[in-house]
Formats: sequence, structure tokens, C-alpha cells
Amino acid sequence: MTDTTTPTISIGMVTIDCDDAAAMATFYSAALGWDITAQGDGYAMLQHGDQRIGFGATPDYQRPSWPDDGHKQFHLDLAAEDVEAAVARCVELGATKPEQQPGETWTVLLDPAGHPFCITNLANWG
Repeated sequence: MTDTTTPTISIGMVTIDCDDAAAMATFYSAALGWDITAQGDGYAMLQHGDQRIGFGATPDYQRPSWPDDGHKQFHLDLAAEDVEAAVARCVELGATKPEQQPGETWTVLLDPAGHPFCITNLANWG
């Protein structure tokens, strides 16, 4: 007899490659208000409830080049009640705002490792 049930699989954590895991954890911890729950040699993890983001330093890390999609490894979509204030806070923490802004309802920023991420209004997510 063959079991045809589909196993339940969920995302335990998203891990982001970078050159400095501690710096990335510090940036995203401050930007999101999440706790740094693990940190070691070349690795760090943030957690908020059951959500987790990991950062792993990789040898010969290459920064993404926005807006060149060929080098982008991922991007996060973040939601905020006040997009302008969230953008200002992230820039204060070390993000940069590239000239290329492809949308009207979100703002693209680059984290300290060069990964693009977007901030959009929380109301857009229903």
C-alpha cells in the first residue's frame, strides 16, 4: 500500500548569505525590532515569535548589484504603517536608497550587504 498523503512542510527559517553576519543581524534586528537569538563565528539568527531570519558569512561573498537582477540573490518585502518613517529609520541604520525606484507603492532599499529589500504600506497586505 502506498501512502499518498502530502507531507506538511513549512519554512523554518530564511538564511541570507553575506560577508558579515553580525553586521547584518544588528541591522535587521534594529530595523525590525527582532531579537538576535544566536550568534557565532560567521553566523547569526533573528527571531520574532515563530519567524526566523539567519545570516551566514560565505567565503568570496559577492554583493548584489541593484537593479541588475542577474546578481540579486533574494529580496524581502517589509510592511510598515508609515513607509516614509520606516525608510528613514533603515537609512539611519545603514541602508542605502538607490536611484532606481521601479514602483509607486513601495520603496527599494539596499541593506548593508547590498541586498535589495522593499518597504510598502502595511495596508497593502490586507
